[in-house]
Parts: sequence; C-alpha cells; structure tokens
Amino acid sequence: MRRWALPIAVIALIVSYPLWAINEPFRAFFVDRLGMDMDTVFQMAVYVMLALGLNIVVGYAGLLDLGYVAFFALGAYTLGWFGSALFSGQNIHFLDVGNTAIPGFHLSFWVVVPLAGLICAIAGIIIGWPTLRLRGDYLAIVTLGFGEIIPDVFRNGDSIFGHNLTNGVRGVTQLDRPGFGQTVNDATGGFLPDRYSSLPDKLKPWFYTILFMCLVTIFVNLRLRDSKMGRAWIAVREDEIAASAMGVPLMRTKLWAYAIGGVFGGLAGSIYGSFINGIFPTSFSFQISVIVLVMVIVGGMGNIWGVIVGASLISWLNFTGLGKIGSLLNDGIPGHAHDVDVTKYKFGIFGIMLILMMLFRPEGIIPSARRKAEFKEGEGEAVLYDARN
Repeated sequence: MRRWALPIAVIALIVSYPLWAINEPFRAFFVDRLGMDMDTVFQMAVYVMLALGLNIVVGYAGLLDLGYVAFFALGAYTLGWFGSALFSGQNIHFLDVGNTAIPGFHLSFWVVVPLAGLICAIAGIIIGWPTLRLRGDYLAIVTLGFGEIIPDVFRNGDSIFGHNLTNGVRGVTQLDRPGFGQTVNDATGGFLPDRYSSLPDKLKPWFYTILFMCLVTIFVNLRLRDSKMGRAWIAVREDEIAASAMGVPLMRTKLWAYAIGGVFGGLAGSIYGSFINGIFPTSFSFQISVIVLVMVIVGGMGNIWGVIVGASLISWLNFTGLGKIGSLLNDGIPGHAHDVDVTKYKFGIFGIMLILMMLFRPEGIIPSARRKAEFKEGEGEAVLYDARN
C-alpha cells in the first residue's frame, strides 16, 4: 500500500485541480506565474496520452517510431468524418447532442472516440505489416516516411477520385462537441452538461474527460506491462533473436505494439480536434512526433510514471513554460528593457535537453528498474574494461 501512496496522492491533487488551483491564493502561482490554466492543462494531458501510447511502441517493444503524429492526425480526422458537416450531402445523426438540421455524419462523440481508436489500430496493422520486418534505422526511416505521407494525404484529400474527404488545406471546422443531452443534464441537475462549452470558465468538463481518458490509458499500460504480451515486448526489445528462439512470434508481437500504441494516438487526436474545434493538415507536423519522442526519452522509456513526468514537463515548456521563463529572464536582467523571445528557440532548447539527458542521465528522469539496471551494468562493464586495459 505504501508503494501506491505517492501516485494516489498525486492523482488526488490532479483530480481536484480545478477546485483549488484556479482560485486564490493558488491562482497567483499556478495560473499567473506558471501559466497552467485549464486550456494549458488540457493540452498537457493530451500529450501525456500521446507519450504513453508511444511508450508502448518505443519503451516496451523497442521499435523506434518517428511518425507517431500520423495516428494523432488520423484520430482527429475521424472526428471530422463522423462529427462535422464535411459530407454535406448526407444528414445522419446518431445519439449526438447537436442540431439535427446540420447536414453530414454526426455520431455521438462517445461513439466516435472508440471508433477513432479502432481506425488507428487498423491503420497501424496495415502500415506495420510490411514495415515491421525492418529493424533499427531502417524502421525509423520508414515510420518517418509514414508520418510525412499521412498529413500530405489529408492536405490533398479534397479531391480523391472526385470526392472531398478532408477539405484539403481549408481543414474541417465546426466539429461536434461532447455532451450528454438535455435529458441527462436535467436528470443530474446540470452536473453532466448538455453540450461542452469552449468558454474559459467552463472547461471543467473537458478537464475531467481528458483526465478520465488519461487514467484509462495508465491502467491499460500497467496491465499490458505486467501481461504475457508485455513480457514478450520486453524480450523483443532486448534481443529479437533470443526472443524468437524462445518461441515469441516477432511479427505478431510487434504488430500488437504498433496497433495498441496507435489506439491511444487516435483517442488523443479525436478529443483534441473537438476541443480546438478545427483540424488542419498543417497542425500535424513532424515536430510533434519528435516532441513526443523527447517526452518518452526524457521521462524514462518503459516507465509509465517517468513518461508522465517527461510529457508534463516538456508540454508545459512547449505551451507556456518557456514564455514564462523568458519573461522572468527579461525582467531580471538589469539595464534597459529586454524583449528576448525564448519561445523562438524552443526546438533548440529541447534538443539541448535531450543531449544533456543522453550524456548525464540516459535512462531518463524516472527510469524503469530494468533499464536502470541495464545502464548501471553497462557502466560497470566499461569501468572493468578500462581497468583491464
């Protein structure tokens, strides 16, 4: 029980975050000083989901994936297909809480989210079947190509065999939002909202929805890590030849990792698209794949709690942290007024962070016990070799 005391306390603080952090006296520090308003915290949680999904592929199975943003984009466009007026020639509504007069496919948001995960899992299997036979750098190059191709497909998808599937560079806007309908809203006394709002003071339902999805992602990651499949992933990561000799089916094991990792990318993409109320092909660049990979590496590959810490830290720096740090530096430098925009150099800063982590703590901020032992064992062998020579 003592082992779980700290995680439970942290989860309790996070769950109650909207109840205390955005109110005085805590607001002055968390919101005004750190910039952690509800909008930023929501986006941080989205990246936590993405990092946990990529951790299955990279941290558990050891497959270097440089195109993970493709699943993020595919999940968002799934909402565009089944939760917007993109296909205006149709007028199909199923359990949605929007206006039934709006044309297009409009499935309930609670149906679209698992559908996005399913579509991304199928896409992972289709893409992974011919590519996961590769290893190392070759696999990284192929996944990089996959991550670059998918946004281009969405960018040019306004005329595929004469059909508009993505609306091209104009993107898909006015996406359906989550909600529980007026009947449920009245039955719960307004506790469960009829339809989620984007107003800054009404983002609590968004927060608790993404928090629930994050908790489900953590639970699934924990169960997978300790399962037979999780042990097979680790065996493949450590030594494919030895794993195959022990009876581990390599292709099937890798495909499961790629497909399950894609599921969480799709789930995150669907709720993110609904939150920002618009998806565009330019929003899913290669940099997102790099940032998510940095989150996993900095936090500690293979360790769920380390990945959460790494994702929270890097995403906070990416959205508001660097800007706040830059303001403090500009105010603290004596002399004339300074206006150095630190955010312009964020990718360089992330690169420096990654280099420093590789030099001084390659196992990550909170490494898994296995990887920590591996690095320590490697250092011991290096010291022994130097002593003998």
